[in-house]
Amino acid sequence: MNSSYLNFKDKNILVVGDVMLDRYWHGGTSRISPEAPVQVVKVSNIEDRPGGAANVALGLAKLGVSVTLVGVVGDDENAGILKKSLEKEGVECHFVYSPALPTITKLRVISRHQQLIRLDFEEREDTLEQNEKILEAVTECLPNANAVIFSDYAKGCLAGVPDLIEAANKQNVPSFVDPKGNDFSIYQGATLVKPNLSEFEAIVGKCESAKEIVDKGNALREKHSWDALLVTRGEDGLVLLQDNHNPFSLATAAKEVFDVTGAGDTVIAALTAVYVTSQRFVDAVEYANQAAGFVVGKLGTASITSEQLEVIMFARSRTTNFGVLSPEQVREQIKLAQLNGEKVVFTNGCFDILHPGHVAYMRQAKALGDRLIVAVNTDASVKRLKGEKRPINDLKHRMAVLEGIGAIDWVTCFDEDTPKELIEALSPDVLVKGGDYTIDSIVGADHVINSGGEVKVLTFVDGYSTTSIIEKANG
Repeated sequence: MNSSYLNFKDKNILVVGDVMLDRYWHGGTSRISPEAPVQVVKVSNIEDRPGGAANVALGLAKLGVSVTLVGVVGDDENAGILKKSLEKEGVECHFVYSPALPTITKLRVISRHQQLIRLDFEEREDTLEQNEKILEAVTECLPNANAVIFSDYAKGCLAGVPDLIEAANKQNVPSFVDPKGNDFSIYQGATLVKPNLSEFEAIVGKCESAKEIVDKGNALREKHSWDALLVTRGEDGLVLLQDNHNPFSLATAAKEVFDVTGAGDTVIAALTAVYVTSQRFVDAVEYANQAAGFVVGKLGTASITSEQLEVIMFARSRTTNFGVLSPEQVREQIKLAQLNGEKVVFTNGCFDILHPGHVAYMRQAKALGDRLIVAVNTDASVKRLKGEKRPINDLKHRMAVLEGIGAIDWVTCFDEDTPKELIEALSPDVLVKGGDYTIDSIVGADHVINSGGEVKVLTFVDGYSTTSIIEKANG
């Protein structure tokens, strides 16, 4: 992973396309309407988010990119809501106002994390006057842009997209297109076009194999003079096609799909942002895939920050994600786990001779969260604590045995007498100790509590101790 690819300082990306307001009504459902066989939703919360091209702009802003947005809105309250929310995130809005049209609004009714219905408020208009105003705004913004994204939702804003792409090419600004419709010739000369599989097949016909996607995709790319074509295939991953390059395929990064709303917006945003720093399509696609995998695990339109994306890419670059890891490697894995909403549990000890009490303790500790990390005293640390005859088993052997316990996700070590520094570096969600401790006497407890975590004391299983096992062995 090259972290410089996420350094977007002084980078500006222009977004042009169909902006909309995504509105969510959240509430509980407990009864059926007496008027019709439908659920009654008692609305308790109303949430507004930028959607469409506005969501692309928001995604770029969250990544830390300087963003300018051009789009068409109505002269209404929703346009004001949209502009205010975007400007709050640092997006510079150059809206073309159309008094005859409402701002496109999509209302979703949500109950118990499930979308019950979507209501669309929109009208389409693509007059010559509107197209000229958009071209004027784009031409004004292009000199300051490192790239331009055309986010097409077929609502009319990009009816004049051929002229917009030509304007970008004249100023040597690379253009990235998220397309729509059954005529891709309007995107002639773009740098990269990113259809999903159904959009792609609507143009080239049904593809029965990956080879057919490649063959038809390359023909389409050459026909329309695109530098690259990226076909997103949902759970089947992505395929990137470039001139004089072998096809590049990636499996989807999504582990669990909760809501695909805005996933395409995330792909085009992350893809373009990374391209302006790396100048490599392959790198851009890899980052975009991971970003999309993150957001589809969230409800509604979601975004990812450059810090979050860096953590994901760092963890992905490691061949070993579980088992015995260095403290630095564990720190990155914990970041990734917490980023995914997982609760990380930490415990520590010498674990010189493992016995059933230890195993039961590990299972209890793991039950307090999603991931368990066990930190082990080094041999030098054990000697200082237990005496010159300890440990019986060296650090490598002790860590290997712990690694084999199914409840444990990560095993690491520390050389100090206490794990205080390690706990402060890792910041687990739950700190666990076994024995007759009080919480205020546990090393690292204050840091965990002050960080919003918990501290738990577990009782060891009676009848087992390392000392008694050694004494028994020595007769």
